[in-house]
Amino acid sequence: MVGLDKAKDSIFKESEEPEGIHIKGYDFSKGLDMKAFLKSYASTGFQASHLWKAIEIAKKMREEKVTIFLGYTSNMISSGVRESILHLVKNRMVHALVTTAGGVEEDIIKTLKPFLLGDFRLDGAELRRRGINRIGNILVPNDRYIEFEKIFTPLLKQLYQEQKQTGKIATPSEICRRLGALSDETSVLYWAAKNDIPVFCPGITDGSMGDMIFFFKTEDPAFKIDVSDDIVKLTDMVLDAKETGAIILGGSLPKHHIMNANMMREGTKYTIYINTAMEGDGSDSGALPEEAKSWGKSGAKAEAVKVQGDATIVFPLLVAGAFSDRL
Repeated sequence: MVGLDKAKDSIFKESEEPEGIHIKGYDFSKGLDMKAFLKSYASTGFQASHLWKAIEIAKKMREEKVTIFLGYTSNMISSGVRESILHLVKNRMVHALVTTAGGVEEDIIKTLKPFLLGDFRLDGAELRRRGINRIGNILVPNDRYIEFEKIFTPLLKQLYQEQKQTGKIATPSEICRRLGALSDETSVLYWAAKNDIPVFCPGITDGSMGDMIFFFKTEDPAFKIDVSDDIVKLTDMVLDAKETGAIILGGSLPKHHIMNANMMREGTKYTIYINTAMEGDGSDSGALPEEAKSWGKSGAKAEAVKVQGDATIVFPLLVAGAFSDRL
């Protein structure tokens, strides 16, 4: 039967032996050794192996003392990832932060009152009636923003007085530094200010701070914020660095802001993306490192990886593997 012979040839086709790591996961019968556990990700496959590659790239960033730009969306601060970011900033393991308005204001709010664990399926209209905002399965009662306003509006008044007296217009990074100086040791911004790590927030009006700036300007319309000085400051950091690396949690503005600045030097030497966005819609959020190479945002020979996963799970493991000297 000619057809049967063809079927057998198809099913039992001879193969070549490819080179590569043998797939094998962690052996829990030996107990939990965190260092060995993380290393086992290298041979686990799928996104676990991408995470191990990210850990190895982050280690190289540290060993070679490249200038590391850490970008993150506000939901990272909403969640417990805030403490992982704080560890890096407190210990001077990164050199600049780029975040959104929520990434600034929520860091300060958490020094005043905590956020609470809720559920993704809570009734939104009922939460609104009770004055409770929901970020995924995290709850933020509205009084948190009222408490933040008691800090932020007096700062705006102070900045406006300085503007009138000296002509100097505050930048978002200066506002972040001043907020950090008003905060305490549980705050990312506190340690950023203390360690002279700039915090860039190009979308500073896209959040509660924007609401408060709106109300402030209804009475003092001449008040200004200068975002142009910050793009000069960020780009100067990129150009002055011997080599650069990027670690970016999530997509949107922080991701593009860091990578676009690095286009000025033909790209980063090392790039790590951690997000759940897909590339199929053409968004920058979902774009892979290879697309960044086409723009010169990631270097042509850059070591780069995207870990497609929830950063609340992935990033603490990256910090444990590459930024915890106790492992």
